[in-house]
Amino acid sequence: MTVAYAMNRLLETLSSGDLKYLEPHLEQVELPRGMELAHQGEVLQSVYFPQTAIVSLVRDMANGQIVEMAAFGREGMVGLLFIGIPLNSVGRYLVQVPGTALRMDAGRMRKAAAARTGIQQMLLRYTELLMALTLQSTACNAAHSIEARCCRWIIASGDRTGRNDVPLTHEYLAEMLGVQRSSVSVVIKGLHDNGLIRQSRGKITILDRSRVEEAACECYPVLRAKYLQLLPLAQGEAEE
Repeated sequence: MTVAYAMNRLLETLSSGDLKYLEPHLEQVELPRGMELAHQGEVLQSVYFPQTAIVSLVRDMANGQIVEMAAFGREGMVGLLFIGIPLNSVGRYLVQVPGTALRMDAGRMRKAAAARTGIQQMLLRYTELLMALTLQSTACNAAHSIEARCCRWIIASGDRTGRNDVPLTHEYLAEMLGVQRSSVSVVIKGLHDNGLIRQSRGKITILDRSRVEEAACECYPVLRAKYLQLLPLAQGEAEE
């Protein structure tokens, strides 16, 4: 394992041979907050394997509200190829937490999936994982409280970036949860006052991970278990 892959757990599930096959085509790039990787209906020309960045797939509603449909961090990839075929984006891919990612031309990724069984299997496993994440999030949004969902998002963001101090704003959390900013502010203040997190301008620091996990909804352990089931070779790091 080379240093370049140490922060993307999906790539870490590949064999050394498959990694070497991809290596000449991977380029590390900086993704600033607010960068749009693709518009709605557009096919991404590149795929991204986030390392410290978080990218959200969001949909702009007619009433001006922004709704998150999926989020991608170091556990996955942006620009999923379904059986090697690029998909038109059903929303906008928007960088929410700035950081680094490994970028690769989508056409080369298609050829790699066709040439290497291990890479194709990686894409299939991640397709199943992404479907599980999306379906569970739909149920979560309908059934669980704002506080529980907010705690899930905070702890998941820590997992995706590999950090306890995550650059999250109240506005961003409100958009991702589909609620009013004032509702998020009340929840964050309560978590701060009770010593679970520390909030500062543009950043939330997780102080007591176990208590934040306890306050999160049941979806967090369900999704974590699914992740470990489908990406078992990354299990060691996922249990840090």
